[in-house]
Amino acid sequence: MRDLWTSQEWNGLTTFAGAKPLRCFGADAEVPYDVAVLGAPFDTATTYRPGARFGPGGIRQGARRLGINRINVPMKTRVTDHLEVVDCGDVPMVFVDNKVALRQLELATISVLSRPSLRSYEGVSLAKDGKYHPRVLTLGGDHTITLSMLRGVAKVYGPVSVVHFDSHIDTWKPTRAPDGPWGPDEDIPVTHDNYFWHAHEEGLLAPNNSNIHVGIRGALDSWKDYEDDFEAGFVISHADEIEDIGYQEIVTKIRDTVGDNPVYISFDIDVIDIGMGPATGTPEIGGFTTREIKKLLQGLDGLKIVGADIVEVAPGYDSQDEITQIAAGNIGWNILALMAKTPLVA
Repeated sequence: MRDLWTSQEWNGLTTFAGAKPLRCFGADAEVPYDVAVLGAPFDTATTYRPGARFGPGGIRQGARRLGINRINVPMKTRVTDHLEVVDCGDVPMVFVDNKVALRQLELATISVLSRPSLRSYEGVSLAKDGKYHPRVLTLGGDHTITLSMLRGVAKVYGPVSVVHFDSHIDTWKPTRAPDGPWGPDEDIPVTHDNYFWHAHEEGLLAPNNSNIHVGIRGALDSWKDYEDDFEAGFVISHADEIEDIGYQEIVTKIRDTVGDNPVYISFDIDVIDIGMGPATGTPEIGGFTTREIKKLLQGLDGLKIVGADIVEVAPGYDSQDEITQIAAGNIGWNILALMAKTPLVA
């Protein structure tokens, strides 16, 4: 009788889109791969609804019916034809000290990115050392985790251009007393709405305003927030532009902004309209549809994506049919397809 499965086809674990599970920081540390999926179970720097610490599991659940070995028809590619993708599980991030937790994620990212990748390519690598390294797709977690990711990415590639899908600019400039809550001797905390300001201050972002927010529609404290945002190195595409100029012009704006730079995609699930993605910490009405998101991502074909994250998925607020988690899983699957289509060569 024919076997019902083989050891190569079945592993019994819920990994992202069926990626091979790997103990990347333990017994399998010497096994090469091209993309590592990391979970970042962290939500203790949120400003509204917590719950994104359960996002990694929720996104994996939402990706269960997908497969990295299946053809992405609009992208015209199969990820496994080009990349060996593994799921490294969740990074152990403590819940009682944000600085320690974010440092744990940074160290994990550096560990993943600094090792040699399975595949190499003709041409000059974008990495500072001229070698080929794995890429990373991180499942958050609140948006603060992006700072840890950018710190890790900078070790290998230097400053990168960020394509940031979100309702909010997340470049809030922290201030000390008397205008802000922190005194002169107090540390200004990193949160999920100011991590990009810290990234700018640390020199992690590409210069000359070659970073872009896409889908912005959140409220401001003052118009100076936009001035500070420009100072932090970003330009803005508002959510309403999908109606005013269409997705093609938004894609053109993204591509003109980032140019040929190495690119990091940071995807906050709240960029999607709350009707299609309710399970998030800071929901806003008037967002993109999932169809519009797919068209925007397809338009990024050819960008040199060194890493990406999907954040702010809080499964506890999802509908019974898991629509937010399914949306997030599909977004990750499409980002992997973009990685598969473009090697990191100069």
